[in-house]
Amino acid sequence: MSIYNFSKFNQRAKEGSEWLSKELNVLRSGRAQQIILDTILVESYGSKMPIQHVASISIEDPKTLRIVPFDATAGKEIEKAITLANLGLSVSSDEKGVRVHFPELTSERRQVLIKVAKEKLESARVTLRKLRDETMKELEQKEKAGEVGEDDKFRFKKELEKLSETENKRLQDLFERKEKEITG
Repeated sequence: MSIYNFSKFNQRAKEGSEWLSKELNVLRSGRAQQIILDTILVESYGSKMPIQHVASISIEDPKTLRIVPFDATAGKEIEKAITLANLGLSVSSDEKGVRVHFPELTSERRQVLIKVAKEKLESARVTLRKLRDETMKELEQKEKAGEVGEDDKFRFKKELEKLSETENKRLQDLFERKEKEITG
């Protein structure tokens, strides 16, 4: 009886769920969260850098983040970068740095966020299906090459389906958790 190594599938599936988790974390739920700024790059000393490389970020209150640049001249660039990111946040500067205000979520905004979260979920599912299909093709090729018998191929395909279902459930759980947070 031959053995098939699913580690490549498992690793790439894990990367897919980590991607979805990051993408969903960026969708804000009305509370101040530092992670929303992780994807924003600021022009600093002639190159683009993440905000956390040019400033310290802290939560001032449940609806406000405080960004204190390491170099006071970077404040305007940080404010500009956050505004251009179009995340629905209001930004203001003062002598201490930049404040990022998270507005209350309206019911329309909640629906938009849920729609975006569903799109991210579907994108992750498509990637998982492609990965499963690639693995299926690899199993077919191994059978044609005589490396795997027909019975083993069907057993591996069944195992692959179980792994895919488990990963799909994980993706769905991530989405449902975010949906609950948004509708909260």
